[in-house]
Amino acid sequence: MSQAKKVIVTGASSGIGKATSKLLLDNGYHVIGIARRQPEISHDNFQALTCDLADLKRLPAFLDTLVKDHPQIDALVCNAGRGQFGSLEEFSYDQIKDLMAINFTSHAYMARAILPGMKRQKAGRLIFMGSEAALQGSRMGSIYCASKFAIRGLTQALRDECSKSGIQVSLINPGMVKSDFFHDLSFCHGEEETHHIEVTDVARAVQFIIESRQGTVIDEINLSPLKHVVQAK
Repeated sequence: MSQAKKVIVTGASSGIGKATSKLLLDNGYHVIGIARRQPEISHDNFQALTCDLADLKRLPAFLDTLVKDHPQIDALVCNAGRGQFGSLEEFSYDQIKDLMAINFTSHAYMARAILPGMKRQKAGRLIFMGSEAALQGSRMGSIYCASKFAIRGLTQALRDECSKSGIQVSLINPGMVKSDFFHDLSFCHGEEETHHIEVTDVARAVQFIIESRQGTVIDEINLSPLKHVVQAK
């Protein structure tokens, strides 16, 4: 690449976000990593920005500064999120609001801020991190599934909305990924390598989308472990 393309990755401090940031950096991209805590990535082409994306009151001001400092963004990877599971009545009203804020609303805010610049460029990639939970609802996952179904709906609508502007909109739906996503949950994937996806698998899917031909849109990529094994911790 004659000039390093600039990519924003949210949730860059761990898991998929960190792996994606490192892979893109290794392949010559300039990465702006956004996370609640400082990402531990050392690279000349990496800029870390700390922000709690779930704080929707402060997020617009952060995004205003972001687009002023970086008016040209080639790709946005909306990856930040967390898991919380249980029957609906076990959620407080605030917990419902907070989970939707980080898993869906913050992604819509990010895209809303970055889209005008991409439309002026008549090019860009919006990549949203969905989940297998965006494909089928499951018990004890009502709010988490709802947040991921919302991401899928947003992606499908934006894909149609932005196509005339030269902007590609894609969704990645990973199954159970070996990461710290399960740190505070009561269940996790199985221990064998066929029971989970590696974070690098998802990172490579992101790179594939970014480097796809301008005229071809990768609508959705579904990634699943060879064997679906869920075990209690």
